[in-house]
Amino acid sequence: MPKNEGVQFKSSSIKIPRSSADLSLPFSHLPFCSQSLTSTLLRAKFSFTQFLDCLKHCRNPIKFGVPPPPLLCSSTLALTRPDGSTQSQPEVTQLKAAVTRARREDEERVLVSEVLVRNKDGEELERKDLEMEALAALKASRPNSALTVREVQEDVHRIIDSGYFSSCMPVAVDTRDGIRLVYQQFLDRRDDTLVLPPLPADRPCGVEFLVEPNQEFRGLVCEGANVLPSKFVEDSFRDGYGKVVNIRRLDEVIESINGWYMERGYFGMVSGVDLLSGGVLRLQMAEAEVNDISIRFLDRKTREPTVGKTKPETILRQLTTKKGQVYNLNQGRRDVETVLTMGIMEDVSIFPQPAGGLCSLGCGFYGKFDFCSSNMFALLPYIPDKGKVDLVMNVVERVSGGFSAGGGISSGITSGPLSGLIGSFAYSHRNLFGKNQKVNISLERGQIDSIFRINYTVPWIEGDDKRTQRSIMIQNSRTPGTLVHGDQRENGGLTIGRVTAGVEFSRPLRPKWSGTAGLTFQRAGVRDEKGDPVIKDVYSSPLTASGNTHDNMLLAKGECVYTGDLGSSMLVLSMEQGLPILPEWLSFNRVNARARTGVEVGPTNLLFSLSGGHVVGNFPPHEAFALGGTNSVRGYEEGAVGSGRSYVVGCGEISFPLFGPVDGALFADYGTDLGSGPSVPGDPAGARLKPGSGYGYGFGVRVESPLGPIRLEYAFNDKQAKRFHFAVGPRN
Repeated sequence: MPKNEGVQFKSSSIKIPRSSADLSLPFSHLPFCSQSLTSTLLRAKFSFTQFLDCLKHCRNPIKFGVPPPPLLCSSTLALTRPDGSTQSQPEVTQLKAAVTRARREDEERVLVSEVLVRNKDGEELERKDLEMEALAALKASRPNSALTVREVQEDVHRIIDSGYFSSCMPVAVDTRDGIRLVYQQFLDRRDDTLVLPPLPADRPCGVEFLVEPNQEFRGLVCEGANVLPSKFVEDSFRDGYGKVVNIRRLDEVIESINGWYMERGYFGMVSGVDLLSGGVLRLQMAEAEVNDISIRFLDRKTREPTVGKTKPETILRQLTTKKGQVYNLNQGRRDVETVLTMGIMEDVSIFPQPAGGLCSLGCGFYGKFDFCSSNMFALLPYIPDKGKVDLVMNVVERVSGGFSAGGGISSGITSGPLSGLIGSFAYSHRNLFGKNQKVNISLERGQIDSIFRINYTVPWIEGDDKRTQRSIMIQNSRTPGTLVHGDQRENGGLTIGRVTAGVEFSRPLRPKWSGTAGLTFQRAGVRDEKGDPVIKDVYSSPLTASGNTHDNMLLAKGECVYTGDLGSSMLVLSMEQGLPILPEWLSFNRVNARARTGVEVGPTNLLFSLSGGHVVGNFPPHEAFALGGTNSVRGYEEGAVGSGRSYVVGCGEISFPLFGPVDGALFADYGTDLGSGPSVPGDPAGARLKPGSGYGYGFGVRVESPLGPIRLEYAFNDKQAKRFHFAVGPRN
């Protein structure tokens, strides 16, 4: 979000100092009057009880200090009488005794003959609506009523809570001759004390509530707001322009501003409010800027600091949080997830602390705050150096490399349950040179097929600001040719050998979108069971496009992928173009599209998928689109529906929970080659009497596992044939 220089309805050259009171917790200054009411009301209670004591015993006056009122609001209780003189301050013991009597006489009542609301000068308020607001706030103070100290305190609190007044002082006046006196006449400016002369106890009194209304709101100055939108602040205060400042309404606005920060994860809040002359409000924002980011490696077993293998700059470049930015909790969460997706960290956490490691109270700061906790806002009042924080990222590294072995089932084998078994052996290193570069050498071997692959990946090319990834791959594979050229009579005797080398570049395009571009050279040929190269099958259909034992092709590839939230939807668009650099190299164009989306309806999940493609040009038959099988039309063997230049496959599936990690599923598939089978060189599908289209349906179970969902399915096709399907991972 772009920075702004604050919001200003009206500028003012008048500056007054802000309150120096420290904030112990965030938002503890709201409501504004809560800090001052307790002490001032206690003093008011003491003052009123002293007045009762004077009425009963005609004692000498007591004087006590009057502190200056706090910012924005105050409440004071002062009692006066028309005559008397000032005496010296009593001893501490006398004051303690007076306080004790005040508590004892708290419930004693005094007859009040009249209740009025006046300004601080004892005159009627200019605005009658404000006088009505103050009178409406009174509950106990009524003419010809007997009041206690507690009731007067509560009414003072109610007037302040109305939000329209910055101070309120009740004054008790002897009404014998109708003269009303205010406390300013007994305020000694030299020692700042208030003197209460003695009064006879047999006089009813009148009570004046001396109030000071707030100023009218005429302008706003917002300081320190770098990420807070000016329009949001303007809209929050616009309704109050030209009206008397209401503290309660101001409290609500400040809460909404603080809520804006918290909802968006920003480490910021309103730290101060000043009411300047001329009705100008000054808001001071506290936004914690990132001062420094450091990486701390922890031991996997002891969790003590250690020396890491990864270069710190490799981790830092992954973070979207940068120095000088206002720290954002949501952004910190995404940074943690990004570092985890590097694949080289076992645990990652972020801890913010005040810049320099010391809080404003002068003590060392060792508290650890989880990056996603709102308790972090408690740090704001104690952050020195103009609200800057240091971020410490604790990381625990995984084992970088090692050997692994495993097994699986090849989906292209249809001649028997055991012939599809494959074993694998691999060596991988996830953090080459400490730069998160990855190398993987793997070998997969079955009874028929085999794949040997070397892959080297740089997840983020140095010097690139677009997060571009580079992958270099060399592969030698041998796969069964039954998908296009096999049937039961041939017993899957043909194998397709490919030697491939290429380079690919991929990068994010925009949120949820990524793109890939690459160049691949491939040399492919077909061999029989004895390992001899062949160029035609038993139906005299050609096995290569060039007529030679091998086809050479240089393919330029482009792919665009969209991935929805949590993988609920996906869209893949890809294209390959054969580049005839040499006359014998193949030239063709192949496009492919796949889409998938899921919809939750109560406990069930509906999944729909659609895929299609087309190829034009001179291409080998084994590169045609094969239909039928576990990831195509279930109920058919792999490639048994047909093979063509074009195809469309659709699937609908309903899954529902059974127990624990096991889900049930009902599904239906349909696929067609759109009548393009005869256009494939040699028409291998027509020679094998494949229908070209078909559908299947059935049921199955899904079991969640670390490798992905394990799928076991039983399907029927439109030829009334039945077949089991087994697979690991989501349907392609």
